[in-house]
Amino acid sequence: MVSASAGRVIKQKWDKMNLLKKLMFAVAMTFAATATAAAHEAPDVLVKRISEEVMAIAKSDKEIQSGNSRRVQEIVEEKILPHVDFQRMTSLAAGRHWREATPDQRKQLTTEFRSLLVYTYSGAISQIRDQKLEYRPMRADPADTEVIVNTQVLQSRGEPIQLSYRLAKSPNGWKIYDINVLGAWLVETYKSSFASEIGKTGIDGLIKTLSEKNKKLAGSISKTGKASAPAQ
Repeated sequence: MVSASAGRVIKQKWDKMNLLKKLMFAVAMTFAATATAAAHEAPDVLVKRISEEVMAIAKSDKEIQSGNSRRVQEIVEEKILPHVDFQRMTSLAAGRHWREATPDQRKQLTTEFRSLLVYTYSGAISQIRDQKLEYRPMRADPADTEVIVNTQVLQSRGEPIQLSYRLAKSPNGWKIYDINVLGAWLVETYKSSFASEIGKTGIDGLIKTLSEKNKKLAGSISKTGKASAPAQ
C-alpha cells in the first residue's frame, strides 16, 4: 500500500505535470493564434506594419544611428526577412537556369542571394533619418493571390522615391518576392547579371561570384563597422 505522505508527493508531481501540460498548451495556442493572425493580414496592411516598425526603430535606435551594422542586420533578420520568399525571388532571378540547377545548387544560390539582399536592405536602413512613408490605395480583388503594393518615401530634400512590392499569398500569409525602386524591379535587375554570369561560368560560377561578393561586403563591414548597399 502507498503511505499517505507518498500519496501526497505523487499527487503533487501529477498536479505539476498537468500544470506544465496546460502551460505548454497555452503557449502553443498563443503561437498558433499569432500565426493565424499573420496569415490573415492583408498585403497592404503587412507592408505598412513592417515599414512603420522598421522606420520607427531606425530613427530611435542609437546603435543604428551611429552606424552599427550588426544591429542593422539584426533588424533586417527580425523584421523583414520572415516576410520575404527568397526561394521564389532567387528562382525568378535565375530564370530558366533555375530548372537546370541541382537541389544543392538551388540551395546554395538562394543562400548567397539572401545574404546579398541582407546587405542591400541593411544599407538602405542605415540611411534612414527623417524620411516619411506614404501609402497608395491598393487595387486588388479579395480573391487575388498576387498583388502589388505601392508606396513612396518622402524626403526633406529631393523628389519622393517610388517604392513598390510584389507579394504572393502562401499558407503562412503574404510574402514579398520582388521590390521596385524608382521603376526598376529588383528581380529583373539581377536577372540580366545572373544570366550573363551563368553564361560565362555556369551556375557554380554564379554561386562563387555571389559568395565572393558577400565575403567582401562582410569584410568591409568588419573594418568600417558600417553597412552599405552592394553594387550590382
